[in-house]
Amino acid sequence: MAIKKVLILKGDCIGPEIVNEAVKVLHRVAEVYSLSIDITEALIGGSAYDKTGDPCPKVTIEKANKSDAILMGSVGGPKWDNLERALRPETGLLKLRSSLEFFGNLRPAILYPQLIDASSLKPEVVSGLDLLIVRELTGGIYFGEPRGIRTLESGEREGYNTYKYSESEIYRIGKLAFDAAMLRDKRVCSVDKANVLEATILWREIMEDLSISYPEVALSHMYVDNAAMQLVKEPKQFDVIVTGNMFGDILSDAAAMLTGSIGMLPSAALDKNSKGLYEPCHGSAPDIAGLGIANPLATILSASMMLRYSLSEPQAASSIERAVNDVLNSGLRTPDICSKDEKIVTTSEMGNAVVTAIKKGQDS
Repeated sequence: MAIKKVLILKGDCIGPEIVNEAVKVLHRVAEVYSLSIDITEALIGGSAYDKTGDPCPKVTIEKANKSDAILMGSVGGPKWDNLERALRPETGLLKLRSSLEFFGNLRPAILYPQLIDASSLKPEVVSGLDLLIVRELTGGIYFGEPRGIRTLESGEREGYNTYKYSESEIYRIGKLAFDAAMLRDKRVCSVDKANVLEATILWREIMEDLSISYPEVALSHMYVDNAAMQLVKEPKQFDVIVTGNMFGDILSDAAAMLTGSIGMLPSAALDKNSKGLYEPCHGSAPDIAGLGIANPLATILSASMMLRYSLSEPQAASSIERAVNDVLNSGLRTPDICSKDEKIVTTSEMGNAVVTAIKKGQDS
């Protein structure tokens, strides 16, 4: 059996706490399914800067290139907020994504029925929610040049950024979205701002051209401001949403809160060969770091996505998803998802409960 090489990047603040639980789960599924997983570690973010002066050291890129998949915690925190932009933890993450061409971000927003009371929306609005946001991850305004802060002739300072997308960038993220839709309800909503942004006029044109190759998939378009409103008003109208880097960053966090807690949502960033960087959608939560109360389920479910998309182990992935569901059925909760009289457990206790619940199954 081929050895699967997994790189672990624990990140900052609660990152090491939640990643440790996901690693426990990986060891358990490796045992149950007789998988050969070789786990190595490297530094990313603020912790990398503290030890090396670089938020994404060369050795991290080298190890990432040699791995089959990467599992990461979260980066950033107020400790590093005053660093120049090139040295900030988030810049290290952007460097990793761009260096390995992780262009496609998959962010599912699934409401577990056990957590319906944790959502801020009415049960009838969110019950059964299962949507996928496909976000372009290495282009758009976050990477566009020129950018910077300059002083005008008047003496006033001006900040500027460039929003741009090439045809090939739009095509590949669109294809990822259409392919995902083919495995779901076969509906894609492309979100843009084509009424005012030329870059998204091109975006819409490419999506229309691409849709010809997917006659089974229904394509619709929506301006980003309306999409934000519709996510709150009627989120179950969506199946797959595909959008650019900045819009996807914002909409995916909004979608996350429909599920009751961003602490439940995993994500994947894929390259053209389905090698991926897997991480929770939430941030590094410095306010609760070290308290043992962070929710590890998003990171554990990210490990499940990693097994499914990059390591080609769908049965092992399903076993993790079933285990998380079983643990929630048992009433165990971390504080962020506790809304009634369920039992509040620590980060480690939640991870241990998932490990215990993992059993071999036949479905994929």
